[in-house]
Amino acid sequence: MSKVFRVGVAGVGAIGRNHARVMAELAANSQGAIEFGAIYDVDQNRAQELAATFNTKAVSDLKEFVSLVDAATVAVPTIAHREIGGMLLDNGKHVLVEKPIADSLDEAQWLVNKAIECGLILQVGHIERFNPVMRQLEERMDYPRFIESHRLSPFPNRSMDIGVVLDVMIHDIEIVLHLVKSPLVDVDAVGIPVLTRREDIANARLKFENGCVANITASRVSPEKLRKIRVFQSECYLSLDYQEQSGWIYRRDGMQIIREEVRVEKDEPLKLELTAFVECARQGKRPVVSGQEGTEALRLALQITEQIERNNAAQKR
Repeated sequence: MSKVFRVGVAGVGAIGRNHARVMAELAANSQGAIEFGAIYDVDQNRAQELAATFNTKAVSDLKEFVSLVDAATVAVPTIAHREIGGMLLDNGKHVLVEKPIADSLDEAQWLVNKAIECGLILQVGHIERFNPVMRQLEERMDYPRFIESHRLSPFPNRSMDIGVVLDVMIHDIEIVLHLVKSPLVDVDAVGIPVLTRREDIANARLKFENGCVANITASRVSPEKLRKIRVFQSECYLSLDYQEQSGWIYRRDGMQIIREEVRVEKDEPLKLELTAFVECARQGKRPVVSGQEGTEALRLALQITEQIERNNAAQKR
């Protein structure tokens, strides 16, 4: 009889409580192969409440949590990713850390190196890579020339210690890097603080060595929710809606443009993401978004953020 694989969730705030829900579902549907070992949170009342809901154990001691799991997701504030993710890796546990991977590039690379040194899985929670619409992009777009992405939402009343680039735009940054696969040669970014001291609205125009240009807009002070991407290449372009999991492909037919619906098999991205993580951890497979890919997305997000901060400081002089 094979050993039961124990999974856990560190941090059960707004994001982590959904991790707990999905982990409980994975365990319940695994026919005994997976066990939801523990929830860790500094707020013991919150941890106990969710543990009771999802039939697992609540702990407030990190060492005890580590002893109860073989793999865990880390959904604590970014500033604690290195500490908690590092402790898990040091003790031989596979880790999925929410985006951004860490608070700095040095901490991100430390986590990547630690996972390699320990021979463990380190996945980064760029959830949009598991949105079913991504399969349509990957199957149909082989040489993107222009990418336009919009990610807008009302103010979330969380993540106020970081700007919209690290909070929201980083999803699209990682997707663009994944699709283009070419060195970046130029960045032109602008951002405006509205409700916080950091940028709440931002736009970045990225130019790559192969000639592709990506225009990315993100806002967390919009009256509407919108998550869309359009990818253009020579013979067609694809317009996809992450939120609705739907889209259209536009093709040239002589001197006309014809439109065809893209059929997407809808599913919950978080469920797909955590299922993939657990399977990678159990079987030693390479994760869809590795620690190094998460680090490269962070590198570009920080570059954009720094340019915005320089521009805003210059305007105040």
